[in-house]
Amino acid sequence: MSPVASDPQEPLEPLDQALLPDGIRSRFVDGVNGLRMHVLEAGHQRPDAPMLLLLHGFPELAYSWRAVMPALADAGWHVVAPDQRGYGRTTGWRRGYEADLAEFRMANLVRDALGLVAALGRREVEAVIGHDFGSPVAAWCALMRPDVFRSVVTMSAPFGGPPSLPPLGGERAPRDPSIELAALAALPRPRKHYQWYYSTPEADADMLEAPQGLHAFLRAYYHAKSADLSSNRPHPLRAWEAGELAKLPTYYVMDLAADMPASVAADAPTPAQVAACRWLPDPSLAVYAGEYARSGFQGGLQWYRCGTSGRFVAEQQTWAGRTIDVPAMFIAGASDWGIHQKPGELEALRTRACTRLLGCELVDGAGHWVQQERPEAVIRLLLDFLRAARR
Repeated sequence: MSPVASDPQEPLEPLDQALLPDGIRSRFVDGVNGLRMHVLEAGHQRPDAPMLLLLHGFPELAYSWRAVMPALADAGWHVVAPDQRGYGRTTGWRRGYEADLAEFRMANLVRDALGLVAALGRREVEAVIGHDFGSPVAAWCALMRPDVFRSVVTMSAPFGGPPSLPPLGGERAPRDPSIELAALAALPRPRKHYQWYYSTPEADADMLEAPQGLHAFLRAYYHAKSADLSSNRPHPLRAWEAGELAKLPTYYVMDLAADMPASVAADAPTPAQVAACRWLPDPSLAVYAGEYARSGFQGGLQWYRCGTSGRFVAEQQTWAGRTIDVPAMFIAGASDWGIHQKPGELEALRTRACTRLLGCELVDGAGHWVQQERPEAVIRLLLDFLRAARR
């Protein structure tokens, strides 16, 4: 197990400008809920322009928004994308598997977003837009502080609403999701769920020290969850049951004895596929590999542990029954299994979680990394939503 440690003392520099598209700058914002937060900005020449806050997922960075930021800025927005707590060049969080998970719980991630908005001298943002694990953070921002986060776009991970309160006497308690873990392990082909694997002490080192090398591991991981892998043909699952969950690809429901590098190795792209990958060329992938080689994965993995531990469900139940009442939209790739990995969540998003859902769009030719795989389509959808949300 890695020891608990604060961030290294040597100050980090902004991301090399040569790595960024024209119009995007890298800088640091101090005093953000105890963090020195690294952000990418576009449209910063017009600091009074309405602000958009873009929240990345795992294993990503603020850099994952690079393809959409300039166009949004050109349309009149001040666009800000941070490396979130535990990621990239943002410092001030406690490192190591044994670090207290409380700082990574959802309520504190929302506080990080609020702190960044305040540190930038703002009282509100026009929209908070989150992808993958950034999607629930964006949703909770809109749920908890609709006065600050005036609209919300969730991407690739549906938000079905806050957890329900414990049942009253005579009511049936919901089934504990962890019960299916033993059933997965008992299948004829024994399996395990990736979020519980990500919650183990070994996961960080498994990925950092992947036998194929970190760069090649990340290449296989991004490829496996993209539309470039032709076998990604997602469909809804009936329920959170072992037999249904086993239908998910092995990057979600892994073979019991495998780690994540082994799980994605079979789907690694060929050299010809790598050369043809325009949405993530090797120099761009090298940015991710270089950042994770320095920071490790554990900061992001702590987010998963907050969920699998169940420690913070009671706190989230404070908002039980509340809906997102600001204008909302959901975007995902049509080839993304992530929209079905939690059975029923997409339907809950559509029917219960949001009272002003303006759209639920699946983008053809995109998998899980939708804003990187099909940025033009995402830009169009976001601009259409932002116009509609102002009406």
